This record gives sequence, structure tokens and C-alpha cells, in this order.
Amino acid sequence: MRPLAALALAGLLTACGRESPPPAPVGDWHWTLPAGVAPPPVPADNPMSQAKFELGRRLFYDKRLSGNGSISCASCHPQDKAFSDSVALSLGSTGERTLRNAQPLANVAWRKSYTWANYSQTTLERQMDGPLFRTDPVEMGINDGNLPTVLARLRADPLYQREFARVFPAEGQPLSLANIVKAIATFERGIVSFDSRYDRYQAGRAELSAAELRGLKLFRSEQGQCLRCHGSPDFDDQMAGHGDSLPFHNIGLYNTDGKGGYPFPNRGALELSGQPADMGRFRSPSLRNVALTAPYMHDGSVATLEEAVRIHVEHGRRGAKGGDGRRNPWKDAAIDRIQLSAAEQADIVAFLKTLTDDTLTRDPRLADPFAARR
Repeated sequence: MRPLAALALAGLLTACGRESPPPAPVGDWHWTLPAGVAPPPVPADNPMSQAKFELGRRLFYDKRLSGNGSISCASCHPQDKAFSDSVALSLGSTGERTLRNAQPLANVAWRKSYTWANYSQTTLERQMDGPLFRTDPVEMGINDGNLPTVLARLRADPLYQREFARVFPAEGQPLSLANIVKAIATFERGIVSFDSRYDRYQAGRAELSAAELRGLKLFRSEQGQCLRCHGSPDFDDQMAGHGDSLPFHNIGLYNTDGKGGYPFPNRGALELSGQPADMGRFRSPSLRNVALTAPYMHDGSVATLEEAVRIHVEHGRRGAKGGDGRRNPWKDAAIDRIQLSAAEQADIVAFLKTLTDDTLTRDPRLADPFAARR
């Protein structure tokens, strides 16, 4: 059962477009995007602004937002890892491990849905309900009992009092849970990554090596089958403006019972749909900055990029938890069409490493505002 605070938040975010005064016009936010990439969809009741982005950045890094004051959003999404994590399963505020690997947040504004397999979560605002309020396992650890304390901590900060009043001027109590969520979502939408060496090559401002060019050609080929799940400008298949579906895929990671089973509770879209064919179906993550975001897969069970490519080439993974994923009856048929030699796999890996955006990991606009104090 969701905490009352979470239910209230969901209601506020659903109703705010109807009941709140229209937001003041903003014209100070500008998207810097390459040719062929349109600005992302932004909710009408949470428009982008520079002040809201800065407020959201501060909240994103503020440990006072967790129930016991021990972690922040950035604890599981550090900038130097392209806003992912460096461990298989992240550590929540009470010491429990999360159920799934922390996904990178670069270009998250363009996602059609959020989390690894929940196709019902279609906005950043709605998605935030999970990490804030989840109890099994606990992540940020906010609940009905400590929510007033969390809000009181933030309201005691004069900077927050001033900035919430500036960003949400039409509200009597601007520092609210709903507005905290709106501000953090605004910051997350502003985490944009389109300045990798590959992007500069596409723009005629950089060169790729012979191996990287071979990898690019293989990536785009029928032989590699990569474009089927990673064909958008964000190198995934859930980027807004690129296809209408919400695809999820089973790549044969597990087959624990010989009937296609994945370990509970990480059974993919089946957990929501109840449909047997959804067993083991998870999102294809963006490959941007993939060299920084190990370990891989929904459960962080693949340690290296080379291993991740090899599992695809071998048409699934054998031996994981006693099963042979190559024989999974629910596996995506395209996996079996991949044909790459060891040398070609190395070329694919070389190409994938060109997708690292060093600007993203060093951008002071996205950095921890509390770093100087720590």
C-alpha cells in the first residue's frame, strides 16, 4: 500500500494543472540541441525555467530530502557516472539495496516511460513517487511519519524559503512536496547529453579511428541488429518523437525454470501486466555514456561492456542462476539474428566508447552545489 503522503502527492500532481493558477510566463530557458533532435515534451503545469532548474539542482543533491537525512538523489545518480551508479544495486537510506540497477539520467526528458519495466510511469513527476516513498526496499525513506520533519528541515533554510517563493510565486505555501518534485523533475529534464566524440564526428568536428568506424558500420547493420533496440538519437527505442510504441525486450539473460522464468521480483513487464509473454521484458537503455555506466542490465549482473556485447552475440546467457537464457521461449527473436566475430565485437565496443560525453560529466551547471562544504 502506498503511504498517504505518496497518494496525496499523486493527487496534487494530477490536479495542479486544473486547480493552480497558471504559471507565470518564462522565457529564460533555452535548449541546446543538435540537428534532428527536437526539444523534449514538458508538462504544461511544470514549464522549464532557469530558476526552477537551479532550485531542482540543489534539491537533487540535498541529503535533507531523505527521511533520515543520509542520502540524496545524487547518491544513486552521481554526475561522473553520467548520473547512474557504479554498483549493481544502490544503497538506500536505511541500508537496504534497491531491487534494480540505477539508470543514467542523461536525456531522461525524452523518455516515453520510466523505470526498467513500468510502462505506466510516463512522467518524471509520477516516477519520483517510487524512490521517495518506496518501503520494500526503502530508498529515500520518506513516509507519513517523517514527511513533516523533512519539510521542516527544508523550510528552515532561508535560501529555500526565498527560491521557492520566487519560482512558485502564486502559492501561499510554495515549499511543498509537490513543488519539490516539480523542481527536481525540471533539473532532471535539463540533464542533456549530445556532445560525445560521436556527435562531434557527425557534425564534422572530430574523427573516429578505423576500429570505431568499423564498429559504427556494424552497429548500423543487419548483422549487428543494434538499431532494432537502440536506433533513436538517444540510442534507445523509447525516445519521444521516434516511434509510437513502448517496447520492452527479453534478451535471454535468465531461464531459471526451463520455461523462461526470471528471478522474482525482477520479472520485467510481467510484474505489471500479468501476461506470460512479458516475462523478462525490460527496457533497452540508452547507450549514450555507456562506457561510464557499468555494471549493466536491470539487475547490474553484467560487469563489463565487453560481456554485455558477448551475451547478445551468444544469443543469451547460459549458467546464470542455473538456467540457459539462450533457450528462453520468451526471448526476442532478433537476438538470434546477431552474428559477430570476436574482432567485430571489439569494434562494436570501440564505437560504443565514442558515445561518452565528457562535457556532461564535468558541466558545472549540473554539479553538486554543496561540494565546497563537504
